[in-house]
Amino acid sequence: MPVLDDYAPIVGEGTVKELKLLGDRLAGQRVVNVNSTRVGGGVAEILTRLVPLLNEVGVKARWEVMSGSEEFFELTKKLHNALHGRPATFTAVERETYQRTTTANLRALDLEADICFIHDPQPAGLIAARQSLDSRWIWRCHIDVSAPAPGAWEFIAPMVEKYDLSVFSAPQFARSLPIPQALVAPSIDPLSDKNRELSKSECEAILTKLGIRSDKPIVTQVSRFDRWKDPLGVIQAWRLARQRVDCQLILAGGSATDDPEGAEVLREVRQQANGDPDVHILDLPPTANLEINAIQRASSVVIQKSLKEGFGLTVSEALWKAKPVIAGAVGGIPLQVSHKYSGILTHTTEGVAFWIKQLLSASDFARRLGENGREHVRNNFLLTRHMRDHLLCFLYLLKGPENIIRL
Repeated sequence: MPVLDDYAPIVGEGTVKELKLLGDRLAGQRVVNVNSTRVGGGVAEILTRLVPLLNEVGVKARWEVMSGSEEFFELTKKLHNALHGRPATFTAVERETYQRTTTANLRALDLEADICFIHDPQPAGLIAARQSLDSRWIWRCHIDVSAPAPGAWEFIAPMVEKYDLSVFSAPQFARSLPIPQALVAPSIDPLSDKNRELSKSECEAILTKLGIRSDKPIVTQVSRFDRWKDPLGVIQAWRLARQRVDCQLILAGGSATDDPEGAEVLREVRQQANGDPDVHILDLPPTANLEINAIQRASSVVIQKSLKEGFGLTVSEALWKAKPVIAGAVGGIPLQVSHKYSGILTHTTEGVAFWIKQLLSASDFARRLGENGREHVRNNFLLTRHMRDHLLCFLYLLKGPENIIRL
């Protein structure tokens, strides 16, 4: 696991010194993070890298994972989709399931800390422990709640309103709340196996192992098999583009333990591919970081055709590798992609197909997009910036707003 000084060649000595200084101001403070899965998805990936670095600068950070039944995670997936805008009705039985699971986790989890940092809707109800704990509470929303279905936000709002601070990934996600709100974009770790430099021979060896040929350009989407990621639309767009430019498609992903729909979506994707030898569907385990790294580096174009998106870390991953990215203009993606400067933003399947054809036919333009995208990620979406934002949130809660300089 990298230490903080290892990031200095990438982000500069000044950034590392600032993080250590902020850590000195918080030395000994206890922070417990709680989410709903240890592996799979961006939240688990961020916490895996961030918690050790916080400890390195003196914050006593740790990570707890709530447990739940299949019934509970089916409910929270339904709630997740409804917060994204899919119509849904929540029954009294479902509310009881949520409350029962929350109560069980209140008994099982160790929430003794100076700050309880709760991630997403699944564990939001743990705020009930605040009555017996002398601590500050942060609710971190990693999903797009800009246009929730009726009743969805109301499901969790009474809980969220009891927190001391709420954190969102993009300005448009902010809600009408009686508590302070902060903007903290997610990040990638440039030194992780998923993002560190790989040689051409390493990439070739990994792709050969995965059965991917190098005889034609590769178009890739890396994401969980989730309907909001629109993998079926990616296949449709690729087929339209292939009428003009010969290329192959990789859909690489997996599932998270708190997402019961993944297997069903994967079946639909395989059915849509219909055995086409130029469509490679890779159901990868959460540990397949080197494989994802190699796939992205070998790709000529990377897609993230999301219909709804909290942030979309795979966009920053691909941009960090200086790849031209075509992405849906939704959620937090426009924070990462400036159209025709650091990538391409689209709204339709036909738009994705058009830009696949354009980027595969205009290599200089594609290269410039990738170069601009890498610098944008370096300046805005690396783990060190994320760590700084968290430390400032902790200072705000523990030391008071008079200790924070607003720029």
